[in-house]
Amino acid sequence: MKGLGKIVFILLGVFLFATPACQKDIEVPLDILPDFNPIPYQLPSRKVGSPQYNIRPDNPLTEQGVMLGRMLFYDPILSSDSTQSCASCHNQVNAFTDNGRALSVGVTGAIGKRNSMALFNLMWHPSFFWDGRSPNIRHQVLRPIEDPTEMNSSIPEAMKKLQNSSMYRIQFYSAFGTTKITDELYAKAMEQFLFTLISFDSESDKFDRGEPTDFSAAALRGKQIFFREPSDGGADCFHCHGTSHFADFTMSNNGLDATTTDPGFGEVSGKPFDLGKFKVVSLRNVAQSAPYMHDGRFKTLEEVIDFYSTGVHANSPNIDPKMDEIPEGLNLTAEQKADLIEFLKSLSDQNFLTNPKFSNPFN
Repeated sequence: MKGLGKIVFILLGVFLFATPACQKDIEVPLDILPDFNPIPYQLPSRKVGSPQYNIRPDNPLTEQGVMLGRMLFYDPILSSDSTQSCASCHNQVNAFTDNGRALSVGVTGAIGKRNSMALFNLMWHPSFFWDGRSPNIRHQVLRPIEDPTEMNSSIPEAMKKLQNSSMYRIQFYSAFGTTKITDELYAKAMEQFLFTLISFDSESDKFDRGEPTDFSAAALRGKQIFFREPSDGGADCFHCHGTSHFADFTMSNNGLDATTTDPGFGEVSGKPFDLGKFKVVSLRNVAQSAPYMHDGRFKTLEEVIDFYSTGVHANSPNIDPKMDEIPEGLNLTAEQKADLIEFLKSLSDQNFLTNPKFSNPFN
């Protein structure tokens, strides 16, 4: 091992065994940095039935860039008091949601107004946040830093902290060939790591590919219910969740409320007919990502199924036309509900939920 690799290895050996944001900065002679030589990052072979990889050409994935993004994701240095990281509200075992909380708590004790979203397969999302206010991941990753209910800092202050760290100056050089840390490069590093969070290996996926699996008879019955029309004894889930992502990522009002309590996408678009609409999210790993809906109102999958069965507000303003298929609810039997939940549980990807490449690099 020589050059930058040796320096980075030594630094990581020091930093990974202590709280990252509390470490005293280690001075490194940056004027002797070796040649910039990023190593391409190899994504896993694409699974049958999954979409083509969609990496942005101006930000190819590298081993160094992905590691930098992973470090930034888990380091609380970006928050105003250096106590909260992205991972504080996005835990891997919960499909990168907030540990079963309906609403997350920021560094000041302020409570957010929407549920922490799951993080996977992000390279295919057309927009981000429940209300779609970020058009791409690079825009999205900067927003929590400034949000007073989250990290409660500012972009210049956060970048200053990173710039003052010898470890991060070297890591940014390793990834991007410069020790000058900017919000653009921060966002690119985060994008690289987040794009590696790929999940297409659930028991349901294995069943579809003809691989050995624990996919049960109940899950198979639930799958049939999921993909059938109500007139055919189905639950009509596939109209919004029928793609390989188990989501179409559109903005939709699913009849949660009789009156609009949160403007949602309407606040972003400025159009009255978008009020009360929220992003249709993926059902992959849904058994790990409770509670559910944009405000986390439903604690269990059973509550979600009960809502669609008997609780839909058909007269909700701007309700999605697709909900016309169930104007009076699905009225599912207890057995149908149980089978449907078994299918939803089969969408869990244990390899994704336990992959050490996505875990805290400081542990």
